[in-house]
Amino acid sequence: MSDIEKEMPESGKGKKVARGALQAAGGVVPFVGGVFSAIAGAWSENEQDKVNKFFQHWVQMLEDELKEKEETIVEIMARLDLQDQAISERVDSRSYQSLVKKTFREWSCAESEEKREYIRNILANAASSTVSSDDVIRMFIDWINQYSEMHFQVIAAIYNSNGITRGQIWTKIGKGIVREDSADADLYKLLIRDLSTGGVIRQYRETDYFGNFVPKTPQRRPKGSGPKPPVSAFDDVEGYELTALGQQFIHYAMTDLPLRIEFNSTEP
Repeated sequence: MSDIEKEMPESGKGKKVARGALQAAGGVVPFVGGVFSAIAGAWSENEQDKVNKFFQHWVQMLEDELKEKEETIVEIMARLDLQDQAISERVDSRSYQSLVKKTFREWSCAESEEKREYIRNILANAASSTVSSDDVIRMFIDWINQYSEMHFQVIAAIYNSNGITRGQIWTKIGKGIVREDSADADLYKLLIRDLSTGGVIRQYRETDYFGNFVPKTPQRRPKGSGPKPPVSAFDDVEGYELTALGQQFIHYAMTDLPLRIEFNSTEP
């Protein structure tokens, strides 16, 4: 039996616990105070045995969230050389603390272990690297919440593979053959569109010595060839590459700094 279960009151006191918790929540969030007060009033008049179980799960969820945050902070600190004055000053700075606060305010984004590791990597690299500005790093944190794990698989597949096509990306992330009119094909097109409009990837284009894009040579269709065929979701003609933002995202989110301090995260 957990500490939460031991501390939960008997059903006779359940309504008092519910009323107290809801009234406290209503005081913290004025906008929903009326709703909480109405619910607390209903439970006070019609006691329900499910009240305790509801709050037990609620408190357990909060405890799990705090445990994940604690584990993430410990893992970040274990990767930083705090003897380095620049890193130490960066960690103590208001700008870095602002990044940490933003991350943990939006902790609901870490719905998977993979995303939790991305968050850890971003904060660890933000403390030890000056490649990106804090404004860019804030956007990277938003991306963790905005994009799915499949989005990140596509980003990783394009990394160091400039010119890779949509068909090659689909194969590289381990997907099988699907119909062009399937939901999977529609989802894949949506992912590519999300990342393109989000400034993470773009169609591959050659650049000159100064980084300017070289215009493509227009390809004319022969007369009488009919209308241009629709482009497949798994097209093998147009190539893709990461933008500069996408490259920096790889550096911050998908690059894990080596541990400087060994520890056991399972210890109490």
